[in-house]
This record gives sequence, C-alpha cells and structure tokens, in this order.
Amino acid sequence: MADSNSPIGVFDSGVGGISVLRELVRLMPGEDYIYFGDSIHAPYGTKKLEEVRELTIHNVELLLANGAKSIVVACNTATSAAVAILRKRYPDVPLVGIEPAIKPAVMNKPDSNIIVMATPMTLKQEKFQKLMAKYDDMGNIIPLPCPGLMEFIERGDLEGEDLRTYIINLFHDIDTDNIDSIVLGCTHYPFAKKMIKSIVGERIKIYDGGEGTAREMKRRLSQNGLLNDKKEKGNVIFINSKDTEDEINLCNKLLKLPF
Repeated sequence: MADSNSPIGVFDSGVGGISVLRELVRLMPGEDYIYFGDSIHAPYGTKKLEEVRELTIHNVELLLANGAKSIVVACNTATSAAVAILRKRYPDVPLVGIEPAIKPAVMNKPDSNIIVMATPMTLKQEKFQKLMAKYDDMGNIIPLPCPGLMEFIERGDLEGEDLRTYIINLFHDIDTDNIDSIVLGCTHYPFAKKMIKSIVGERIKIYDGGEGTAREMKRRLSQNGLLNDKKEKGNVIFINSKDTEDEINLCNKLLKLPF
C-alpha cells in the first residue's frame, strides 16, 4: 500500500508534462517521481474522446501498479477526457488534473484580450467551454487551436527555424499589439515559450498551469498525510511507451532546462 515514501505518478501523452514535473520537483524536491509519457500514441489532441479516455485510464493504472501514491494528469486533453471518471474510480488517490491558466490571466488584468493556445480537442471539450464561460465576462478570451505544435516538442525541436515559421504563421492573422496575455493550454507548449516570446514580444505575459497544478498536488498530499518529509533530493524515474534511449535522454534534457 502506498505511503508518504511512495512516488508521485505523473502522466502525459508524451514529454510535454515534464513542464509540470519541473514545477513539482521545484516545489517538492524531496519527493520521488515516476513520469510516464505515452509518446507512441501522441498526440492525444487529435484523437477521438473515447480513445483518449481509454489510454488515460490505462496509463494511470500503470502508474498505480508501479506504486504511485498520487497522480498528476499533466495533459490538458487527458484531463478533460478522463479525470472525472478516474476520481470516481480511485476516490482515495489524490489525483490532480491540469487546465488552462485562464483565471490568473483574467485576474491579473480584467477586461484584457487573452489568447488561449491549445490542441483542437482541448478547445472543443465541454470542460474547456465551461472554463471559458466562467471567465468570459472578465475578459476577451480568444481560443487559438495549435494542431501540430506539440509534435515539435516531441521531436526535441525547441528553437529550430521550422518551429519559428510555424508560430509566425499561427499568429499571422492576430494583432499582437492588442493582446495582453497568452495562456498555454497544453503542457508541451511551455517548452516553446522562448520562441513564442521572440515572435509576439516580451510585453505579452505568458501563463501556463504547471505551478498551480504543483501547488494543488502538495495541498492534497498534505491533506492526506502523504507528504514526504525527507531532506535529501528525491529521484525521478522516466518511463516512455516508445521505450527508446533517445526518448529517455530527451526527458532528462527537458527536466534540466532552465525555467
């Protein structure tokens, strides 16, 4: 049975959730972590809802079978598709999903213009539609579907010319002079943040949900008496469905990138 010394399980459709894992490690460095990336089935954002749901449930069960005491679903698409089901199935497991950081964006500057970059599936999901409606009267929220962006991160392409061209084309019809902030609604996208800023400018504030997700997991672990109080730095184990050395090397590289 899992206890405070057991690892925190973190799951994503690929390597993007490492952006959340970095926040978890920064906030709770003494914890051990198991990160599972389902890169062989990436991207989730273009799949049918039922397939995403089945994959998410299967992968969370894999983490629990490996002794995880809690689960972070570090994928916006998977969160929308399956977190409610998982909470009913595992009511005793602290389980945190992720959602686009619209709230801090609108709270920072009410009545502002906010771009939400996300996968087409995330933007279509009822969970996102409800989130957008919740804050719709506090700002002008503009969904921006980004098909293909996560694949750059999966390839480890964080600053190539192809990525630059992709983002330039993505914002081609948007007057960035009138945009106040950008919300990164996919956990892969923070790894493209430097490139996005170089194109839209430093003035625009960029938000992602990683830090808030890490804080919520710490709160739930504390609430359940599962926080690890050891002083030494914890370990991170990477598992990837592609099961290749290149994939694990990419995971380690992304974890060590500066914020």
